Amino acid sequence: MKAITKVPSIAEQGMAPIGKRQGQSGAKDTAFARNLRAAEEVKFSAHAEKRMKLRGVELTEDDKSKLRVTVDRMAEKGAKDALILMKETALVVSVKNRTVITAVDEASAKENIFTNIDSAAIL
Repeated sequence: MKAITKVPSIAEQGMAPIGKRQGQSGAKDTAFARNLRAAEEVKFSAHAEKRMKLRGVELTEDDKSKLRVTVDRMAEKGAKDALILMKETALVVSVKNRTVITAVDEASAKENIFTNIDSAAIL
């Protein structure tokens, strides 16, 4: 007859059950999660980088910091896709993905129509 060995439980193995792993408490938005997001940089799509280079748009570290704070604030208010006017540049941003989709300089933005945005910020 074979001996039956007891398999240690998940708790005995020092593991959390699925869905209860660290960072998955089920809370919608904790202060920790907001602070973690705030540390995330805003990315630039390849299209946005190409447009910025083509149009001579350069953002300083201070500009990028302001952009990050603005995206954080927009996310807190539930924005999804936004138009952010900064200096002489219009940035279309996916707030959810923290990504600049395109950038338009002042000259190119005149008489331009921006669609599929649900919010705007002027810096």
